[in-house]
Amino acid sequence: MNPESAVNAKQAVREKYQLMSAAEIDRTLVRLANEILERHQGIQNVVLVGVRRRGVPLAERLARKILSIEKATPGVETLDITFYRDDLSTVAQKPVVREAPAGYSVEAKDVVLVDDVLYTGRTTRAALDALLAHGRPRKVELLVLIDRGHRELPIEATFVGRTVQTTSAEVIEVRLTEVDQQERVMMCERV
Repeated sequence: MNPESAVNAKQAVREKYQLMSAAEIDRTLVRLANEILERHQGIQNVVLVGVRRRGVPLAERLARKILSIEKATPGVETLDITFYRDDLSTVAQKPVVREAPAGYSVEAKDVVLVDDVLYTGRTTRAALDALLAHGRPRKVELLVLIDRGHRELPIEATFVGRTVQTTSAEVIEVRLTEVDQQERVMMCERV
């Protein structure tokens, strides 16, 4: 859950307008897959690590896009950052903690950390801490579907689907079929 999800759990939001349709999300993922391949000259030694919740299906989709282009697929892993968050006590009185998936190693790998929205940078900081529990990667790059600004930490994405200027009262909601049974990105406003 990224900081926006924590906010959404506490405050109601009202939809303002759609930022991306299902087709636009798909085209963006094709572009991002090509950018990964270009930067890495293929996928040898590359692993996509999706930040749980919506980063996981995005990483899986990127792997399928890369397979259709490159005829090979990178490794895909899941990263649960629950215990690494600096706002754990503000997310819920009793946060839901899932059993960690079987261990994997990112030792000496080129990791592309995948998440839906980059906002303050705190989710990414927690993800970096959690990632180190799986080894010492050779390199870590961040891929996000949406970068909405308002950073509180010096974190920048290497691969960005779309940059959207927002106010602090606005919320970006990424809705993916695998999690939300719908496919779109919405600009919302806290009410």
